[in-house]
Amino acid sequence: MGMIRSLFGALFGSAGGARALSDGVTKVAEVFRPNATRAMELDHDAYTAAHASHLAEFQYARRGRFDTFVNGLNRLPRPMLAIGTLALFVYAMADPDGFARRMQALALVPEPLWWLLGAVVAFYFGAREAHHARLGKFTPPPLPRKLPDTAPGNPALADWKAAQDP
Repeated sequence: MGMIRSLFGALFGSAGGARALSDGVTKVAEVFRPNATRAMELDHDAYTAAHASHLAEFQYARRGRFDTFVNGLNRLPRPMLAIGTLALFVYAMADPDGFARRMQALALVPEPLWWLLGAVVAFYFGAREAHHARLGKFTPPPLPRKLPDTAPGNPALADWKAAQDP
């Protein structure tokens, strides 16, 4: 290290000269290629500022009747889908002919409409999952422990493997 310092000192007059040269080269290089680390820092600062602004906006939110009503409506689709599915089974057992007629009518629904229904349901539940993930309500599942390899060997399998090897 001392040898390099003395070499740079001899070439540039001092170690400060080497630093000045290094800073100059860095500045010239950043003209052609942006500093990726600095760009990531600026992106993080912008994200943090936007997030703080959003949190400040809803810090003192008052829950009125309308908000309570809309929150109640937002909680309905999952139970309605679950109960509706069970109700279809009950309806199929209670009135098989009526159920068959309605299922035949569903068969006449055009395929693009089914795709649209699937997209609406997928986006609804996907947005809900993303919302909860952003709030940190999900905890990742624990990683599986690697069990020690203490299980006794299978003698039949060992014999079979030995018979397979020529």
